[in-house]
Amino acid sequence: MAFEIQYKKSVVKDLRNLDKVDAKRIVDKLEKELKKDPDVGEQLKGKFAGLLRLRVGDYRVVYTRTKGGVLVLLIAHRKDVYKKLERRG
Repeated sequence: MAFEIQYKKSVVKDLRNLDKVDAKRIVDKLEKELKKDPDVGEQLKGKFAGLLRLRVGDYRVVYTRTKGGVLVLLIAHRKDVYKKLERRG
């Protein structure tokens, strides 16, 4: 069964700010792995409990499960991802 992947509008901006090679690699991994199994990521803890993260090289994709698939909330470099997530929260 294939799951649907939805992206917040802010994620499009996140991808535009990345190098094209990195952005393509991230989107390819999302389309390949999250469509098959939305639980492939690791559960976040603390104030971000309920969210999942997927590691793609030095970047992190933060997402949540929905009824029909996943909603991607944020894509950022590993050093900035939780600061950005807190600001968007």
